[in-house]
This record gives sequence, C-alpha cells and structure tokens, in this order.
Amino acid sequence: MQSIATPTKTAEIVAKHHFMFRKKFGQNFLVDMSMLEKIVDSAEVTKEDVVLEIGPGIGTMTQALAERAKEVIAVEIDSALIPILKETLQEYDNVTVINEDILKLDLAALSAAHDGVPFKVVANLPYYITTPIIMALLEGDVPVESITIMVQKEVAERMQVGPGTKDYGALSLAVQYYARPELVCTVPPECFMPRPKVASAVICLHLYQTPPVSVRDASYMFRLIRASFNQRRKTLANGLSGEVSLGLSRGQVTEALQRMNLPEMVRGETLTLEQFAQLADLVMQKA
Repeated sequence: MQSIATPTKTAEIVAKHHFMFRKKFGQNFLVDMSMLEKIVDSAEVTKEDVVLEIGPGIGTMTQALAERAKEVIAVEIDSALIPILKETLQEYDNVTVINEDILKLDLAALSAAHDGVPFKVVANLPYYITTPIIMALLEGDVPVESITIMVQKEVAERMQVGPGTKDYGALSLAVQYYARPELVCTVPPECFMPRPKVASAVICLHLYQTPPVSVRDASYMFRLIRASFNQRRKTLANGLSGEVSLGLSRGQVTEALQRMNLPEMVRGETLTLEQFAQLADLVMQKA
C-alpha cells in the first residue's frame, strides 16, 4: 500500500473525513517518509514481534509496522480516528485497533491474550502525557522488550542524562533503572502536521531483564528519589526528613550519608542510581 507519510496525502485524508485536530490529545501526524523509516528501523521490528503502538493517529506508522511485524496492536483514544484507521489499514489483516485510553487499558490482560509474548512498544507520544505513559509501561506488570518513542526533545534528553546536570531528575533515574536509553535522532517540527512549537526526538529504551542496581525495595527507593527532587535546592538531609510520608529524621539521613562517605550538605542531583539504591537500603534499616 502506498505510504500516507506525506503532507499531501495526510491533508487529503484529514479533509475527506472532516477530521478536526484536537489539542487535548496532542495530535501531530508524522508526514516525513525518511523519518518514519528511521523510527521503524530503530525499533528493530521483525516478523516474530508483536508491536504495541500507542496513538496511531491516521495509521501512518501503523502501516510501516504492519509490513514488518507479526502483529500490531494499535491503541487510539480518539474515536474520531477509528473510521480513518479502518480505511487506511484495510489491507492489513495483522492489525488490531483498540479505541481506548492506554492508561486505562488492562495491558496485563492484553499480554496474556497474546501468550505473554513481550511487546515492542512504538509510539508518537502526545507531549502532555509522555511521562505517565512511560512509567505505566516500565512499572506495570507487562512484558515489554523495548520502547521506541517520539517525544519532546527535552524529555528525551532528560531520560538519558546523568548526575550533576540540570535535566537530571526522577524521570532520568526511573528510566535508567528499568532500561538502557538510546537517543536515535532529533525530529524537526516540519516533519509533522500540524507543526508542533518545539523539536521532538526519537529515543529507544532497551529494557533490562535485571535492573543494573540491587535494592531491597525499588518502590521505596523511588519515593526517596521523588522527595529528593521535589525541592532541588534543598539538601538531601533536609528534603528527605521534611517528607512526612517517609518517616525519616534528619539524623537518620545524615548517618546514612556518613556511612556512604557523602557530605551532610549533599543534594539529590549529585547522586547516582547506585547511590540512591544504597541510601534507600541504609535508611530502611533504621526506619
């Protein structure tokens, strides 16, 4: 089937179906064929793979994925796009379209229905809800092999940076606990219809079978991490002891830091993932 990844073809489809772009869904359709191929190539989709696509739009990337995958499950929240997808994907018998909010969909049940085969996730994610979707995929009880996503450029950068940088934070640490991030390319606004106001980037998250650090309670570690970055200007001792839900005293935190050979005035933005895991284990022993 002829690709619809061009401005002319996309405009024709949108006009034919009287489709109105809805700002609340962050809809920006990809209209650049070379960029489309680069995304699908980076996802390394084969005929053995079941692909979970989030936000297929009018089916531009869905078509390319269906050509390479064993099966594509496309989850689209906007019911106005379902008739368009029915038309653009009519030649593909290996595509299932689900009209649902990805954050409300039972992904564990969906996985079970496909014999628990790990998904390769591919998506052009709406900027406003990028982080919740990523965390749902990483933290959910769903087998995922990789996540190849197009997101706002600054969010992609935040996922892969290390300690001491201004973009380093809870998202960086969460992503790097579950996966190895690989920045594939940047995507200029002119590759989309309508054009977004900011640059985008494609990033691939290769999920670990075993996390790179050992920690007694990962959920507790991430509570510590979130508290550490809630007020970046505070020291760890002040920030963690000030978070009531953690139930930690300043003395407990400073004692743990001393055992780690870290200064009392250290801030969370300077700690590595391994150090946060060590800190979580130490304060849990005293809690």
